[in-house]
Order: sequence, then structure tokens, then C-alpha cells
Amino acid sequence: MADSQVLQELLQFLTPSTRQDVKGKALEYVLSFTSSTTGRQCLCDDPAYTQALIGLTEDTDPVVCRDAFKGLINLSSEERIVKTLCNEKEFISCLLEMIADASCVLADAASMILSNVTRTEDGCQKVMDNLKGSDCSTDFVKLVEVFCNVGYNSKANLHHLGDVLSNLTQLVEGRKFILDREHCVIQRLLPFTQFLGSEVRRRGVIAALKNCCFEIDAHEWLLSDTVDILPHLLLPLAGPEELSEEDIDGLPDDLQYLDEDKMREQDAEIRKMLLEAIHKLCATKVCRQIVKDKKTYVILREFHKWEQDESVISACENVVSLLIMDEPGPELENLNEIELPDDMKKTVEGDTQEK
Repeated sequence: MADSQVLQELLQFLTPSTRQDVKGKALEYVLSFTSSTTGRQCLCDDPAYTQALIGLTEDTDPVVCRDAFKGLINLSSEERIVKTLCNEKEFISCLLEMIADASCVLADAASMILSNVTRTEDGCQKVMDNLKGSDCSTDFVKLVEVFCNVGYNSKANLHHLGDVLSNLTQLVEGRKFILDREHCVIQRLLPFTQFLGSEVRRRGVIAALKNCCFEIDAHEWLLSDTVDILPHLLLPLAGPEELSEEDIDGLPDDLQYLDEDKMREQDAEIRKMLLEAIHKLCATKVCRQIVKDKKTYVILREFHKWEQDESVISACENVVSLLIMDEPGPELENLNEIELPDDMKKTVEGDTQEK
């Protein structure tokens, strides 16, 4: 019997009312299909499999419940499955509430599914709608609170919640929430650019910060003492090199006299995002001057000597080019509002894609 026929036969047993041993064996077989691209494609053809797994996430047997979530994590890596999940409003609310539950043993699974769902614009919007809706007891404020409290759930690390937050900042309303000046949200996220406990968490926060840097109207505030974003973006790029007193003079306090064992960010993708965020902050003359005055060039000069990855070196050079170039006339102060020759666009635009 072909695999698809076997799967179709087993679908009838993927219900909470099915005898536990039979249900467990059927789920085990279906779960094996979710671990490969070919297998997931078979399951994508019929949304009934996804809906059956959603039903089993409420099973009384914790093993069945866990395996159902495991299957949904794997399946949600497929865009067709994400479209199915986007129509499951109650399930999305359930996932958000699981993350907010400090005793939930499957909170990590919930955050991983939402991480996959929010990779698409439609998925982002559906999750955002749930966060704003009256039917869901968890809102954006609660998500940030959970994320910023590293020990919130002793049974889950919730590192993938960073991916959820970064994906939500692909939406204008997501960025506006993070940049809300009354709630001081972004200030709570900044320390995680140096969080050594998880590369996933660091990447999520830095991607969110980079996305927020697309809001040019917020740049002066971000660079002001109220937020002081620049040292948090530069510190992961700074190394243990001994600097002259002339170089140190004017550097932000956190970047002066670093320890001899100071290590730079080890992940090339994260280093590149940090540079792209700084690049976006250089869009206007006022902000470029702030970035220059804080001796950004000194940190990037040493970083450039150390960096080996070609794409990161290019991102670094794009920033340095803006910092050392002659300032254009008053009518050209905002680099995002002028038409440039093709040979200059790469330097000035850098990476214009939100993460």
C-alpha cells in the first residue's frame, strides 16, 4: 500500500477518543513523515492531518500531546501548512497563552510553532490580530515581559520567542509597539544583544532592533541618551584590542577599556545585522554626526581588521563609507530621499530588507 494510502487510513485514528495504544502508533507513523521534506509534502496535501494534530495537542496523554506538538513544529516549516494554521484562530490564541503560562511544559514548542507561523506576512498579521483581540488573554506587552524575564518558566527556555518578536516587527504596528516611548519596550530588549546564554535569543532581538531602525523618524530618539542604542549595537562588534587614549576619548563608556578576553559576536549573520542596523541609523545628517561623534569608526576599524566573512566585511565597509564621506549639501541630508547613481546605491542603501 502506498504511503499516502496508509496515511489516509491512519487519519481516522488521530482523534482524542481513539484507544491510546492505537492512537499512539498512528501518531508515531505520521510523526515520522513530518521529519522530511517529502513526507511533509504528503501531509500538506490534506489540511485534515494538521487539524488532527491540533486536536491531539489537548490529549490527556502527555506523550501524545508532546508528539502532536512535535509534528506541528515540523509541519509549520512548510508555507502551505502555515496557511492552514492561520485559519486556526483558537489554536493561535492557545499557543500565545501557553507561552504566557509560567508552568507550561510545552511553552517552547508553542514558541517554535509561532516562530514558523510568523515568518510569513499573513502569519504575522494573524498573530498580531490575536494579540490585540479580546478573545486572547495574552497581548504584546505580556510577550515582551515573558521574553525579558529569562527565568520566567523553569520548564522552558523560550529562546525562540525572540524569533516571534523579530518577525512581528516586520509589521509597522509591531515596530510601533517596540518603539513606543511611554512603555520603554526597546530599552528592555537592548541588553540581549550581549546575551551569552543563547544565540537564538540574541539573533531574534538584533533582528527586531534592525527592523525598528527602518523607522527613520525614530532615529534621533534611538540615538539619544533616553535609549542609547548605539553602544548596544557596537559592543558585540568590539574586541580586546588596546586603543590609544585619543581613540578612547569620546567612545561611549561601555566601549572603553574592554577586558583582554573580550570576544566579538561569533555568528556572522548576527554581526551583519548589527552593521546593517547601524547603517540604517546613518540615514540623516544629524544622526550620522551622532554616530561619528561616538567614535563608531574606531570600533569598526578594528573590527574590519578582524573580520573574515566577505559579506560582513562588505556591510562594515558600507557603514565606514558613510562615516568618512564628505557631507552632501542641505538638500541631500537625508540619504533615503535622494536619487543616487547605481555605483553609490550599494554603499548608501546597504541592506534595505527587513529581517
